Amino acid sequence: MAALRVVVGEDNALVREGIVRILEHGGVDVVDAVDNADDLRRSALDLKPDVVVADIEMPPDHDDDGLRAALELRAAQPEIGVILLSQFLDADYALELIGTHPEGAGYLLKEKVADTAALLDAVRRVAAGESALDPDVIAQLVNRRGGPGPVAQLTRREHEVLTLMAEGHTNAGIAERLVVTVPAVERHVTGIFTKLGLQRADRTQHRRVLAVLAYLRNQRTPYASREG
Repeated sequence: MAALRVVVGEDNALVREGIVRILEHGGVDVVDAVDNADDLRRSALDLKPDVVVADIEMPPDHDDDGLRAALELRAAQPEIGVILLSQFLDADYALELIGTHPEGAGYLLKEKVADTAALLDAVRRVAAGESALDPDVIAQLVNRRGGPGPVAQLTRREHEVLTLMAEGHTNAGIAERLVVTVPAVERHVTGIFTKLGLQRADRTQHRRVLAVLAYLRNQRTPYASREG
């Protein structure tokens, strides 16, 4: 199997080199590493990597240039996965990156980059068309408050399963995290689809993706207090 190809965008030279070394040590082919959003766009469009790993705040404006570049790349080359790195926790950036679909998108806090396994896992999942959202971002979304929605009807266990789905875990991964069987997770997923009105959704619409989007956009209230 060919190594995954990645372009890295990070203006801090030490952080950039650290990311490159972690990826290369994990068997990833870093085809380019740049320090500004303009070069990131050009390099990604030219080299067409499997994944782009980029800081949100980059030159030339030192604002959300990395995010803007990522959004443009997702629009122009949706087959390229994008992982954004952020110095600060801001769930709204994650929502903006995801847009209408979480496939091939990731959002990690920079402090997690030191976790070699977490970064490599995120790159592999995003390259496979899955999502990789930082658990702290998911937690911030969960703690938001607002009007009731379908997600509020989920049981505690269904809420836990959907949270892990939003982070990008497979059913097997969720089962391992929750120390339950895969069939048990599948039953909870079916219950989630039913309560979110996705049981009749066309399979080409990727019900799992629709459920995650419902979670990210509508989960602004605490889950139902029922056990399950």
